[in-house]
Amino acid sequence: MPYKPKRPCSHPGCPHLTNGRFCTEHAKEAASTYERSQRDPGTSKRYGHSWRKVRKAFLAEHPWCELCRREGRLTQATVAHHIKAARYGGADDEENLMALCNRCHSALHARRGERWGTQQLNRTLYLVLLPRGY
Repeated sequence: MPYKPKRPCSHPGCPHLTNGRFCTEHAKEAASTYERSQRDPGTSKRYGHSWRKVRKAFLAEHPWCELCRREGRLTQATVAHHIKAARYGGADDEENLMALCNRCHSALHARRGERWGTQQLNRTLYLVLLPRGY
């Protein structure tokens, strides 16, 4: 099957063709601009080295998506989701984490209106805790 045709880099004046949005030369610059001007500054503090260690250990102990298991499917978990958001003081302990696949994680945030800047986060809106043994 043929590949999708390449398109011009989105950086103004760049003549390079790419499969993504930016060419390799401008991709790093675009990512740093996003980190600097659009992303919450506290994110890098909350999700540093210690979080990556907690996440890895949690997913090793809970390899299956909890929401998919409720529906009778076995899907590998790839995201350790905070039930109470870390930005609102949610801890990185096992009681506040939920193992999810990417699909369920995206759907959960979309239902809660927390993606794509559509709604301001509501501090009192928390996901109902699901039983761990299910």
